[in-house]
Amino acid sequence: MGQTYIKNAYIATMNGTNQVFKNGGVLVEDDRILAVGRVDEALIEPDAEVIRASGKYVLPGLVNTHVHTSQQLGRGLGDDVGLLTWLHERIWPYESSMTAEDSYVSTLLCCLEQIRAGVTSFAEPGGQFVSGMARAVKEIGLRAKLAKSVMDCGDGLPKKWRKTTKEELDKQESDLKKYHNTANGRIQVWFGLRTIFNNSDELITASKELADKYKTGLHMHVAEIKDEVEYAKKTRGATTVAHLEKLGVLDKNFLAVHTVWLTDKEVAMFKKHDVKVSHNPAAAMRVLGFAKIPLMYREGICVSLGTDGAPSSNHMDMVDEMWLTSLIHKGWRLDPTVMKAQEILQMATKNGARALMDEDLYGSLEPGKKADLIIIDPNSASMLPLHDPIANLVTAMHSSNVDSTMCDGKWLMRGRVIKTADEKAIMKEAKERAAAICKKAGIQLPDRFPVTEF
Repeated sequence: MGQTYIKNAYIATMNGTNQVFKNGGVLVEDDRILAVGRVDEALIEPDAEVIRASGKYVLPGLVNTHVHTSQQLGRGLGDDVGLLTWLHERIWPYESSMTAEDSYVSTLLCCLEQIRAGVTSFAEPGGQFVSGMARAVKEIGLRAKLAKSVMDCGDGLPKKWRKTTKEELDKQESDLKKYHNTANGRIQVWFGLRTIFNNSDELITASKELADKYKTGLHMHVAEIKDEVEYAKKTRGATTVAHLEKLGVLDKNFLAVHTVWLTDKEVAMFKKHDVKVSHNPAAAMRVLGFAKIPLMYREGICVSLGTDGAPSSNHMDMVDEMWLTSLIHKGWRLDPTVMKAQEILQMATKNGARALMDEDLYGSLEPGKKADLIIIDPNSASMLPLHDPIANLVTAMHSSNVDSTMCDGKWLMRGRVIKTADEKAIMKEAKERAAAICKKAGIQLPDRFPVTEF
């Protein structure tokens, strides 16, 4: 890959002191960052790629800690319905009708949207085909934590998903042995629990034991809706979080998603056990509620950001998630000082890397770390002027301002052009497969307005 030298940029390093360099440089060699800030020209090779980035930002790549890549072909299936209707009548019929090839195309489409929004790394909480997801991620060049969505109990599960605890554990371990640390280490396999509605205590504890055994993570939807908490009380004798603590699952390698219906006492449990949190503001605003993110952040809990799946909010855009985070907590708390721009940028970068157990690998621009970075071009009517450059990144930027995305030292997008995949071909096949899946699943959405077809 050789060297790439980005010069004369506004560099937000997100290092330990959140150091910013004006008119600074980033020197990349192969898949690593060699120098940041004032770059010694003696280090630059004669044939290095030189990018003059005057007036532009360079940031660490954004980290999406919760995104269902296999739901990308289901965008638009979940509008204006409650969560349980969303699951039982829309998403489960859709997902259970997919093949591994469908999952592959869905993941490719999702990755395209991620790259265009400046994401270089993401965590997939669980589709049914890790094989299809891994194939897509390997080809397109992103970094990912992939998991199978495991379920061994619960009402309404599609027949093909009704598995025993042992079957689900064996499949997770098999996927890990096949795909973990492949694609130059970009692909890793985690263990994925769907929800307490569909996971027995045996499956939860055994998955945690396997995650510990293989030194990897455990990804779970937690306290997502009020009904879930009430269900846990009724069937387990305690709220979701309290029950997970009793099981010994809350830990530093546990990634809890949504976490909307937590008490202050349960927030303290998260802090005690160093649980990581993925906040998905768009999905939460649609139907779930408002998580205690300002409190979690103040308590020092590692809070990161995620987009959830396409049918949850229809926007798989981490730039939008930053903007929403900057608004909703101010609004519902009536406090414009909470969730400051610099905190939200940390959530989208280095907190994301920490949540995915990779803080020594990426999430900040520092010598020795992986070359996962993005170039932002703020020269648009929607982002200028730059009175407060960091605030503008969070509250004024759009994904269209993401000029270039690099992962593992390789350009995935350069000058808004995708470099690692045939974007038009993927979109064409995605449309065809999405229609076929809905037909197979028997999903037919009502017309919202009278339709005349010619």
